[in-house]
Amino acid sequence: MMKASEIRSLSVEQINSKIADLKEELFNLRFQAALGTAENPSKMNEIKRTIARMKTVLTEKQNASKVE
Repeated sequence: MMKASEIRSLSVEQINSKIADLKEELFNLRFQAALGTAENPSKMNEIKRTIARMKTVLTEKQNASKVE
């Protein structure tokens, strides 16, 4: 999905917005998996990793603003 360098170029609000969108997409994929209609189950892992990357970048930005 998105690389960390791409995520770092986004603002905090944009990152939070994208995290919310990805969480909604992950919910829908989980629902499809429960029903047995999931087309690409590996996409769930990809979305989870992207959310983790975004949260890591958010933490980096928050820590950088504390130092300054």
